[in-house]
Amino acid sequence: MKFLATVFGWAFSWWHDATPGTLLNTWFIGVKVGDDSFGNRYFQSKDAKRRWVIYNGIVDGSRVPSEWHGWLHHTHDEMPSPDIKKKSWEKDYLPNLSGTEGAYHPTGSLASTGVRQAATGDYEAWSPNA
Repeated sequence: MKFLATVFGWAFSWWHDATPGTLLNTWFIGVKVGDDSFGNRYFQSKDAKRRWVIYNGIVDGSRVPSEWHGWLHHTHDEMPSPDIKKKSWEKDYLPNLSGTEGAYHPTGSLASTGVRQAATGDYEAWSPNA
């Protein structure tokens, strides 16, 4: 029974790994061209017209490094070299934190403190008895 649950989970949960269709496509027409520091694998079709990534773990577009992003979207044809030096102004990778405890909540957001600060444009609501 656990085997069936694993197979169904794999077949219908595309956000955890590549879909069966992507894996079949990769096996039959894909050529592996490289890996990145996150363990993602990059492929292109044998005629070099299509490019795709198979993520290592959760499928999240923000997990593609900038050097591979340009190659995936045909911005440049050269694949990134493995010895690329990080620029001084580049930050370390931070995953998309939306919907988590670490999500950004600006000052005054109801999600951060639950109380909004008074603003100069506040008004008094109309009341029929006034």
